[in-house]
Amino acid sequence: MSSFKNFPVTEKKNLALQRRMLDLGISENDIKENFIKGGGKGGQKINKTASCVVLSYAKTGDIIKCQQGRSRELNRFFARRLLCDKLDNNPNSNKQSLINKIKLRKKRKAKKTSLKYGIKNVD
Repeated sequence: MSSFKNFPVTEKKNLALQRRMLDLGISENDIKENFIKGGGKGGQKINKTASCVVLSYAKTGDIIKCQQGRSRELNRFFARRLLCDKLDNNPNSNKQSLINKIKLRKKRKAKKTSLKYGIKNVD
């Protein structure tokens, strides 16, 4: 537990991530961390700073690239959460529930459109 890094988020989120990593058997020693220059929206600053985080997990060979925010420390936190989501494969995980919500929303919209325009064979 002492090797766990504290990130600039609430203590509750730090502890939740730490517990989740322990439950999945992820050790900080097994994670190799690199920082690369970001890209995309955000202007010149985002393209000049190395705030994008690339995690390599030695046990499974998974590679996670994260550039959700402008802060390197926050991106380190988000990358670890993404690694946990990838290794968890739990249908109740945050990412999977978000995917299910989007699928349901698209299905409702398609049904509504089919009723409006009289299109047949839409489930």
